[in-house]
Amino acid sequence: MNSAVTPNLMQAQLQRLRDAQRAGGFPNADRRKERLQRCIDLLVENQDDLVKALDEDYGGRSPYLSRFTDVMMPIGHLKHAIKHVEKWMKPEKRAAMFPMGLFGAQARLEFQPLGIVGIMSPWNFPMAMIFHPLANALAAGNRVMIKPSEFNPKTAALLEKLFQQYFADDEIVVVNGGPEIGSAFSALKLDHIIFTGATSIGKMVMQAASQNLTPVTLELGGKSPTLVSQSADIAKTAGAIIAGKAMNSGQVCLSPDYVFVPEAELEKFIDAARDTFQSMFPTVSGNADYVAMINSRHYERITGYIDESKQAGTRVEPLSLDAHNAEEQRIPMHLVVDPGEDLNVMQDEIFGPIMIVKSYKKMSDCIDYIADRPHPLGLYYFGDDKAEQQYVLENTQSGGVTLNDVIMHVSNIDLPFGGVGNSGMGNYQGYDGFRTFSHARSVYKQGWLNLPKLAGTNPPYNTAKLDKLLASQIKK
Repeated sequence: MNSAVTPNLMQAQLQRLRDAQRAGGFPNADRRKERLQRCIDLLVENQDDLVKALDEDYGGRSPYLSRFTDVMMPIGHLKHAIKHVEKWMKPEKRAAMFPMGLFGAQARLEFQPLGIVGIMSPWNFPMAMIFHPLANALAAGNRVMIKPSEFNPKTAALLEKLFQQYFADDEIVVVNGGPEIGSAFSALKLDHIIFTGATSIGKMVMQAASQNLTPVTLELGGKSPTLVSQSADIAKTAGAIIAGKAMNSGQVCLSPDYVFVPEAELEKFIDAARDTFQSMFPTVSGNADYVAMINSRHYERITGYIDESKQAGTRVEPLSLDAHNAEEQRIPMHLVVDPGEDLNVMQDEIFGPIMIVKSYKKMSDCIDYIADRPHPLGLYYFGDDKAEQQYVLENTQSGGVTLNDVIMHVSNIDLPFGGVGNSGMGNYQGYDGFRTFSHARSVYKQGWLNLPKLAGTNPPYNTAKLDKLLASQIKK
C-alpha cells in the first residue's frame, strides 16, 4: 500500500469534494468549459513528459502511439464536450399526460450532476481511459476522484502531480496505490464509479460498490470475434485486421481475439497477415514502433500461450523472423491456427500479440459459436454481402460493431462505448457519457385546472362520473 494513502485519507478527500460540490451548486456551462479546457492545457503543455513516462512504464512504447491514443484522442473528447455541453445541459421537453397538457401542465427533464464520480483506469491506455470519461463527468458538472492503474507507476505519479497543479483539491483528486487502495476506492460512497479493466476485477468493484448502492459503469473486455466473409477481399482484410491487432501489441480491450476465415482462403489469409506485419515491423527487437509487454507477468503469460499451443501440436505461425526478446519484453505477432478448445489461449482473453485463426465452411456455424459464448465488447465483420452482414448483426450480441475494419467504432465520439453481459454494463462517450454521469430529474408543473376534482377521482367519489371515466379507459 502507498504509505501516503489510507482509506481515512480517501474519505477525507471525498468529503472535501462533496462539501465543495454542495457549496458551489450546479456549475454553469462556462465553469464546465473552463475545467475541460484545463484538462486540454494539462495534456498539451505536458505531453513530452507524459509520453516519456508511458515509455518508461512499458519499457518500450512508441511515442507516436502514445501521442495518438493518449494525448490526441483525449483532447478530441474534451473539445467535443466543450463544443456541445451547452446543448447537452438544456432541459428536455416531454409530453404532459393527456388531457393535462391542454390545461397548462408541462413536463421536462433537467440534467443534474450526480456529484462525485470515481474513475478507475487501466494500464493499457492509462491517460485515454482517464480523460475520456473525465470529459463526460466534467461536462455533466461533477467533481472527480481518479484511481490510475498501479502498473503505470511513473505515469500515475506524474498525473497526480499535474492534476494538483491544474486543479484545486476540491475539484479533482488522484489516488495512487496498489490493489488494496483500489479495493478501498471502490468501497467509497461515491455517486458513480466507472471501471475499465479485467472482468474478474470488475466483479469485485461492483460487489464493493453495491454496499453503498453506488451505480457502476463497467468497461471490461472478452474475446472479440472477427468474421471474414467469402465475399471479402482476403489480402485487404488481413491487412486491416493485423494493423488493428498490432496496436499496442494487442494490449487493447477491443483487439480482435479470434478470426473466422473461409477454409479455402486460410493460407492466403496467413500469407497476407505475415506480409502486413513485416511491412509494418521489419524487425521487432529494438524497434521503437513495436510496443513491449507491460510487465514480465504479461510477457510470460503470452509466451506461455504460445508454448502450450505448440506442445499440443497446434499450428503456430510467427509473423516475424525475430524471436521473443525477454530482455525487451517484446513478442512478435503469432497466429494460432484452429486450436483445441481446451487450450488456455481459447479460454482466456488474450490481450497480447497472439491472434487465433479458425477456418470455417458455413457462416451459420460461426454465428452459433459466438452465440454460445459470453458477449464480447466488440465484433467485426468483413465482406460485401449485405444480406450476410445483416444476418450477422441480427444474430449476434456485442458491445459494439465495426464493419470492414476493427476497433474503429470506439473512435467515433458520437457513438456510445460500452459492453454487454460479461463485457460490461453501461456506456459513455459524447452525449451518452453526459447522460451516464447526470441524473435526468423529472419535473412536472401542474396546469391551472383541478382535473382530479372535476373528474371525480378524489374522495368522496362521484360514482357516476368515475364509472364513466373508468369504463372509457379500461378497455381493449
